[in-house]
Amino acid sequence: MVALWIGGGASRLDTLGQVGVRFTATLTLMIGLLWGPRPMLAGVWAVALLLGASILLPVLQLVPLPPALWTALPGRDVFDGLREAGVAVPWRPLAMVPGGAVNALLSMIVPLSVFVLFGMVAPGERRWMLNLCLVLILASMVLALVQFSGGGFANPLINDTPGQVSGNFANRNHLALFLAFGCLLAPFWAFGGSRITAIRGVSGLGLLILLILLILATGSRAGLGLGGMALAIGLGLVRGNLIRFSRRLPRWGLSVALLGFFVIVGIAVAVSLKADRAVAINRLLDIDFGGDMRSRSLPTVLSMIDSYFPAGTGFGSFDPLFRMHEPASLLKLTYFNHAHNDYLEIALNAGIAGILLLIAAFGWWTIASIRVWRVSHFAEARMGCLGSAVLFLVFAASAFDYPARTPMIMAITVVAAMWLAWGATDARRLSLPQ
Repeated sequence: MVALWIGGGASRLDTLGQVGVRFTATLTLMIGLLWGPRPMLAGVWAVALLLGASILLPVLQLVPLPPALWTALPGRDVFDGLREAGVAVPWRPLAMVPGGAVNALLSMIVPLSVFVLFGMVAPGERRWMLNLCLVLILASMVLALVQFSGGGFANPLINDTPGQVSGNFANRNHLALFLAFGCLLAPFWAFGGSRITAIRGVSGLGLLILLILLILATGSRAGLGLGGMALAIGLGLVRGNLIRFSRRLPRWGLSVALLGFFVIVGIAVAVSLKADRAVAINRLLDIDFGGDMRSRSLPTVLSMIDSYFPAGTGFGSFDPLFRMHEPASLLKLTYFNHAHNDYLEIALNAGIAGILLLIAAFGWWTIASIRVWRVSHFAEARMGCLGSAVLFLVFAASAFDYPARTPMIMAITVVAAMWLAWGATDARRLSLPQ
């Protein structure tokens, strides 16, 4: 996880961090399989199946197809000129950019490694992963503070943008999502245990204030909504413990504490706006939907999906294929590397198979989430609720960007899915008559 934090904040193939991250993931996986305990996969078979299907898709896209079958696939008529020129069409894989599909396949070593290694952790020690994730979020927060203060830190392992508050990520939206995870985990860390101390409670509330301010500083408009939802879910998850903790205070103690928290947040936001530091709010107020590349490119992306459906274009092919279909009105000095809506890009890259996999993932998440939230008053089920909420944030962020393509977010997603799966297993036991 530390290696992922250092070099796993970018999704591009040509970043130096990808080499280190994949090598470390492969090495730790081999060491774990050779000398580690046997993974305990009871209860997480649904996650294993979804992960296996995600690995199988790029493998199938790389299987060479005979020329007659390949040219019959939707959207391949652009290569008809080869036959007219007398050039023989060789056996080709379904993926129109095979190198991109190979990169997608290799990227899956990270979630596979996290799944296997986290499965080796004893049940009584799984909660420590929450502490580790929170420490990594704190490290990102410190790095973002350095950038925010004008420190000018640039990570040579990722393709970050100079002058942008993006922490250990190449994209400020991805950092904002990572900080939103903190808004979700911090209340659980502070108030989710059996013993709640005043020091931990005050630390958790102070951490929430810093996280909210840094989300504002990133300039991520989507991050504003994600942070707000994470804060609401996180506090709602520990509401029972908060009420019990308030009984140790004077009658007005909890009300004053919560009021003080929101007043401090409000004052801090107002000061940030006055000092022109709340970049996310400024960008939200200045948004021009007609000039936003996401909305301008949407008709082209939808047209591409229709042209290549149901087979798809293959993973990793969006950039070159978008250039083929890009109208002159969208041309600009920078390139459009992703659809900035992962659901549309999966539909384009993987066709009907990708859509079915998405439906299966959403279906499992919905059923498992209902199970854990029904028994959220039991302490054993709360880690499952936390995993459900983390996945919800990833799903929401994926509608505006591509966070799950970065190794760091991939790892958090797998951890959250395993929390949810184990929580759903416990929920079935807890729901039985005692």
